[in-house]
Amino acid sequence: MSSDTDAKPPRDEPRILVEHGEYRLLNMGDLAMLDVTVRRLRERWPRARIGVLTGTPALLRAYLPGVDPITPWGTSAWSPAGPMARWAAVLGPRLVGPYAISRVTAGIWARERVRGARRAARRLLHRAPALLHRGRYRPGRDVHGPAAPAGSPAGGVTPNTEAAVASSSLVVALGGGYLTDVDPAQSTRVLDLLAHAAGNRTPTAMLGQGLGPIDDPGLLSRAAEVLPRVDVIALRESRRGPALLERAGVAPSRVVVTGDDAIELAYSQCPEELGHDLGVCLRVAGYAPVGTGARRVVAAGLRSAAHELDTDLVPVVISEFRSEDRRSTLPLVAGSGRARRALGRFSRPQDVAAQVGRCRVLVTGAYHAGVFALSQGIPVVALTSSAYYDDKFLGLAGMFGTGLELVRLDGDDLGERLPAAIRSAWARAPQERTALLASAVEQIAASRKTFERVCDLV
Repeated sequence: MSSDTDAKPPRDEPRILVEHGEYRLLNMGDLAMLDVTVRRLRERWPRARIGVLTGTPALLRAYLPGVDPITPWGTSAWSPAGPMARWAAVLGPRLVGPYAISRVTAGIWARERVRGARRAARRLLHRAPALLHRGRYRPGRDVHGPAAPAGSPAGGVTPNTEAAVASSSLVVALGGGYLTDVDPAQSTRVLDLLAHAAGNRTPTAMLGQGLGPIDDPGLLSRAAEVLPRVDVIALRESRRGPALLERAGVAPSRVVVTGDDAIELAYSQCPEELGHDLGVCLRVAGYAPVGTGARRVVAAGLRSAAHELDTDLVPVVISEFRSEDRRSTLPLVAGSGRARRALGRFSRPQDVAAQVGRCRVLVTGAYHAGVFALSQGIPVVALTSSAYYDDKFLGLAGMFGTGLELVRLDGDDLGERLPAAIRSAWARAPQERTALLASAVEQIAASRKTFERVCDLV
């Protein structure tokens, strides 16, 4: 390893290593938090080097020129930007995105084929033990090969990440709802990184975190080992996070509730007047299951409300991972006659926030769509089908104090409850706007204050 990664940099030229959470850069909420953090770091240290752990380095450069992509399974940390990186910054995410994701997809395909071949070879070894005695095969010799993660590595700290930490002035884990039983692999990865940084005596911080629920004994135990060693933990909600950190043995002096860091980006896009569209985003995933029947009821309720309120339906896409939001949201408005076009893939989070800002009410099953709306004074009808999302939305509602009504998707009366909730939010929107915007300003101030505290660790 070169001397460039051997020593800590000067105080006025720090290196900040960011654990972004979503390595493929396909989630607008996570990108919004990353954008805000990078802007704040550049305001504080214009000469800082900011490194972000990612599986799509070209796409990172396209979204955030000047940021250093650090690939965990790569071989060179903090390496200078090459021609490809410079071109990515010029072309932008809409042009670079398809290329970057196709490379990740091709890599996954190739690794799966190699693993399949190795499994076949192990079956052959099992069926032909005589070959072992003749010395043609030696078990245990690179049977599995180096573990190259599929865009988002599991637990453990890779050598390249270790090298990046070794010369970092600060390690920051950005917000997300990943420290939970729902996502044990990512939880372990982040906890392992923070533990390694603390062991290396590198200051650590967690910003905008949504914690829990965590009931798995192994994950709880690991959290209790690592989280008390993190210097500052900023939470995006007060519903569950503080109690979970207390249970993990974290000192109260290290914990602060700030709200979600994406609020600042969304608030910056706020129009002067309340919009007139009805926004919709439906998340369907393993952690947010929605049956076919419930989807039909939601589609009917949205179209009925749009007709009654004389408004257009706006499909909002937050997560492009496996096109999950796009595949579940667009069918809700297709053929309605009152639907606007969705933004294209690899849009910027500012574009999505501006799209939400043209709404009067947002109906969403995706957490960060709700953040984008409330931050611009827009009431939210939150769709949920799991305890995990109950906590996310109720935590968000607690931070803003008003403007969010929860609608469960698993009740027989969904067809009546959803239109009623939309009508109620539509009527309340003008009165709630001022209070919601004031709450956004308060949370931005709290987030910035804690950010300065984190910077003082360097």
